[in-house]
This record gives sequence, structure tokens and C-alpha cells, in this order.
Amino acid sequence: MPDRTPLPATPESAAVSAISRYIYQTIVSIQAQHPEWIAEKYRKTPWAKPDFQSILIGKLTKGLQVAADTDSLPLTAKKYLQILLAPEFTNSAQFSKLFAKFQQFAASKLAIAKSHKLPDFNLANPQDESPASVPAGIAILLLDVENLQLKIETEKFLEGICTYPIQIKVAFANWRSMGKKDAEFHQRGYQLIHVPPGKDSADLKMATVGASIFVHYPTAKEIFVCSSDRALTHLSNTLQAHGLTVYQVRKQIDKIIVSNSRTGQIETHLLPGSLELPSLEKLPFQLKELIKTEQERTSIQWIKLSRISALFRETYGFALNQIAIHHLLGSKTKDVFLKYPAEFVLHKPSPTSHTYVTLFDVELSPEAPIISREIIEQNTEYPATIGDIHSLEDLESALVNIVRNLTANTRDKYVFLSNVGSEFHRIYAQQITQIIKRFCLGRKFPKFLESCNSLQLKKTEKGWSVGLR
Repeated sequence: MPDRTPLPATPESAAVSAISRYIYQTIVSIQAQHPEWIAEKYRKTPWAKPDFQSILIGKLTKGLQVAADTDSLPLTAKKYLQILLAPEFTNSAQFSKLFAKFQQFAASKLAIAKSHKLPDFNLANPQDESPASVPAGIAILLLDVENLQLKIETEKFLEGICTYPIQIKVAFANWRSMGKKDAEFHQRGYQLIHVPPGKDSADLKMATVGASIFVHYPTAKEIFVCSSDRALTHLSNTLQAHGLTVYQVRKQIDKIIVSNSRTGQIETHLLPGSLELPSLEKLPFQLKELIKTEQERTSIQWIKLSRISALFRETYGFALNQIAIHHLLGSKTKDVFLKYPAEFVLHKPSPTSHTYVTLFDVELSPEAPIISREIIEQNTEYPATIGDIHSLEDLESALVNIVRNLTANTRDKYVFLSNVGSEFHRIYAQQITQIIKRFCLGRKFPKFLESCNSLQLKKTEKGWSVGLR
């Protein structure tokens, strides 16, 4: 039977990870300051965004791992830079200076990797090591295994972030309930600390040990606090107060997020094989559930679009504009809601105000946005109250007049269905979909408009619009 025991992360792999991140940061810096130096093919790629960061660093790391020596690694890196950067720049003296700095950085990282020996975790006094073989400082990793489990690939990612080598790794858990995890983490060089069963036992023990760890390891310069429990923020503050650079590590859906508590810089590591954007079939249901929950929590029917966007990211790990781009709906968060005009209503009271969203099928009657009070005063053709709408003809007449007033000052004489629905609700204090269901069971708002002789629909990239025939 083949040996399936995972190999521990090596100093060489940590060096390659650090070099890959150096190249990535160079590309981001160049794109921000001199976008014309980026190859035309990649000039519009948002490299600074976390998803693109993970993709590029992953490809660089994979490519550089086969050339992890002082001679061949810079040549391999140069090939990647020549692909990502414009030929006019790679042939310039400026590029030569930039590449010389990169060679110095790569050489220093590889030198540390070659001189670095795997630490003896049973050493009572690690500072007795020869100063020629150990860098001036060390990094320490504290892990709450019950709350967050790190794979070897993620450890390599963390090693690439810190300046000093990770020499001390401590894992906290009730190991009796963790199966064979104790053997796995012991094999990977962790010191294991057992805690009794109980809520937050591992966190409390981790906070107790971590708060004084700089006393036992005076050469410690950096420390990773790995737990998704935000209660350990106090530990991070204590360590930072003693001069350590603290990295808070937590998991969010399909990614590992690392926050430098000193600088505020955030690094993202996308877990392999876990990226799966929500489908368009599931998306409206997910959004409606979030909106309903927030409406019940606040007793307010109109919710800020930014709030729903934040809740969606927190719940599903994706930004709504990321989904809009992926499904070719547009590039903004509101484009997602405009895709479903029969489900959601958007309202922006003024050009400088927040955008709000609500549902067509809410049971409560929210105070709908006022598009123009003059419309009511100047127009008396459509039914004055909901009690005056007795037929589909009356409903069409009401909608015709709403569309006429809403498009009076527009160029193309079309208006989004969401605006028509919100104006109908404002005037009649009832959702348009409820009225449609009363007259024709099962028919959706767009389908009803298609049957109206006086109105015509137009589908655009941002959703359905309606105008007068």
C-alpha cells in the first residue's frame, strides 16, 4: 500500500511562496502606477482583487517550484514577467533595475531556506542555536484545531506572508474527539496541547498560552493566531502591545483570510477546488431570504443595497458584483437585482443618496419611494384608488398613465419595470403582482405587460423596460 502520509512544508517551498508573492505585488504596484507597462492582454485584469491574487500567486508558485535554486529560478521568474509586462518595458533600463532588485530578494530568500534546518520542537531554549544557522527572529503559529484546520498548502501560504521562518507551531484541541488528527499534526511538527471538552475550551487555553508565549520565546517577532473565533482579538491586542506582528487567520466559506493587525493589510488564500459561484437559478431565492430576514430584524421594508450586499458576502463568501460579472449581467451590484424586475424593487431617491431594495411580495406595506409628487397632482386619468380597478382594462389604464409620466423626460421613452412597480405601490398601496394574481392566476408582471395593447416591453442588458406603443 502506498504511503499517503502528507509531506511537511519545506523551507524551500516557503521561499518559493515568498518569491511568488513578491512578483505578484510588483505587478499590482506597476498596474497602479504605470498601467501602460502591463501587457495589453492583462492591462484591464483587476490583479489587486483577492480572486485574481490567488490565481496569479498559485500559477507562479507552481511554475517556480520546479526551478527552486539560485541559478534557474530568476530565469523562470523573468519569463513570467515578460508574459505579464509589455515588451516596451521589459526591454528598457527600468526593467533591468527592477529585475536586479528581484534577484537580490530571491537570493536572500533561497539562502535562508538552504541554511534553515527543521526546528527541534523539544528544544528548551531555541536561542541557543547557532546564529549562523537561524535568522535573528522567528515566527510562531497558534492553531485552534477545533475551530480551524490548516492544510499543508495553507501553511505554505502563511510562510510566504511572514518575514521570519515559522519555527514553533502549537495546536490546541480536545484530541480525544479528533480521531487521528493528533498523529497527523504531530507528524507535521506541531506541539499538541490537549484541552477538556467544553465550549471555547481550546480558545481559552490558546489565549492563556499565547498571552505569555513571547516570554518563553524571546526571539519571536511574528505570530499567527489561527481561529475563526473573533473572541481571540484580545489575544492579538496583547501580543501586539509587546511588539509582535500579529496575523489573524480565519476561514470564510472557500478562502483563508489573513489580517495583519499592525498594518491592516489583508491577504486572501483561495482554497483549491472550492470556488463555485451561485447559479442564476438559486440567486433570487438567496437574495429574497436575506432581504426578508433583514426586514424582520429591523421592521423596515426598504433595505440599503449596500447592507444586502454585505450580508450576501458574509453568508456566501462572494461579492454581488463578482456574480454580475461572472454571469455577464453587468459590473455593478444593482445589475443583479435588475435581472429580476418581477422580484425586486430598487429605489435611489437622489443621485447622491443610497440605493434601497425591497420585495414585490412583502406582506407589509412599506412607504414606497416618491418619484414625483407632481404626477399625482397633474394626472387624474387613471383610477384614483385600488377600489377603482375592477378589470384588466382598468389595470392597463393605470399602468399606461404611470409609464407616460415616468418617461415624460427620458430620451428613449422606456422605464425599468422596477420603477413602474414601485410607483404603482406608492399610488395604490398594493403590490402590482398581487393585483395581477387577482385577475389572472399565475401570470407574472412581464407576461401581463406583453398582453397589454398600449404597452411594449424591451429587454436590455440590465433587465426589462416598458414603454408606450
